[in-house]
Amino acid sequence: MSGAATKPAALLRDFSISFWIPAAVLSVALVIKLPTIVRLWRDPLLRAVGGLLLVASGVFVFCSPSTIARVNRLAGVPNISAPWCYSLLMAFCGSCLLMIITWRNGPADRSAVTRRARRWVVSVYSGVIAALWVLFWLADVPEERLRDLDTYYATTPFMREEILLYLGAHAVACLFTSRLLWNWVRAEGLDAWLRWGLTLLGVGYALNLVFDAVKLAAVGARRLGGDLDWLSTDLAPPIAALSAILIAVGFILPHAGQYAGDRWRVRLAHRQLRPLYALMRASAGEGVPFVLRATPELRLTRRETFIRDMLLPLARRFDTALGARAYDAALGLGHPPARARALASAVTILDAVETKARMPEPPATVAAPDTTGLLREIGPVSRALRRPDEIAAVRARAAAHPAESVAAHE
Repeated sequence: MSGAATKPAALLRDFSISFWIPAAVLSVALVIKLPTIVRLWRDPLLRAVGGLLLVASGVFVFCSPSTIARVNRLAGVPNISAPWCYSLLMAFCGSCLLMIITWRNGPADRSAVTRRARRWVVSVYSGVIAALWVLFWLADVPEERLRDLDTYYATTPFMREEILLYLGAHAVACLFTSRLLWNWVRAEGLDAWLRWGLTLLGVGYALNLVFDAVKLAAVGARRLGGDLDWLSTDLAPPIAALSAILIAVGFILPHAGQYAGDRWRVRLAHRQLRPLYALMRASAGEGVPFVLRATPELRLTRRETFIRDMLLPLARRFDTALGARAYDAALGLGHPPARARALASAVTILDAVETKARMPEPPATVAAPDTTGLLREIGPVSRALRRPDEIAAVRARAAAHPAESVAAHE
């Protein structure tokens, strides 16, 4: 190897990525997806994703030099790991294409064209796997090579055809997959997490094409009498590892992002209801249940239920005329209609709580107003309670025009 090639090769070895890292990341992605895959096993898209993640993880487990040596030793055949690893890689390619066919046509599509496309993929890549094994048994590869088999046997009859076959089949599958992913990324109406996940998948599959190009360059140089082995032994493995990590994260990100987003929205809604909840607790006095442990979703449901349960009896004390004046006052202060309604409701609730404190027994002859809209908008009302200065301005302006409406408590 020349000095010019030795330097980048040494640098790449220093920054190499262990094959066990992408294997672990892919396994995590599979574990995250597994409950959904099991629950919705009839969904062909989920089955394709599960198969892809399982096979991709297996590729990195069995392509690790230590595993290659162990498989060769157990089988008693030098380099038997080569067709085995190539076969796993072809299974990965087939899984990619099956996933793409399902994505493009929809999981429910059982048309003759879709079935024929799936059979074609299975047949072609099964045939490639069979050809890989036949070519291996025809080749003469007695010396075990753990890291540089592709370049070492690049000119060996039958083995050279096997190497070109697996690289070509891999490149075709990744090219189709990458092209569809990038077309999907540009589609409108995608969720942000899904778009980011698709972007990472697209980059991962594009790196697979770089892996194939690097490998082919190294193999081609050997066949032409040159020596670019470092491209195959030192550059291609970290490219493959990085590609696998991006693909795994691309599958994980939409699921994890949606989960995190849902949890954040639940916690935010729970926190935003705190002012109205505190006001209802103060109005209720004793007898409010205390729950030590609960999921965020259950805590939010309990808080919403408690607020609505307290508002229903309190509604008999609502001064509807005050509410109308407060709404007009809020509009007069420049608030938009939605904000004005929330401020008017907050003013009405505060007035009812103060009235209850003065007169614990509600008037028997007053019918409760319709609270459907209020119960549906407890979130905006609670957020309005966070701005006591705005509420005070609305109350003051509403109190300055008492003649505009008839008081509800006569």
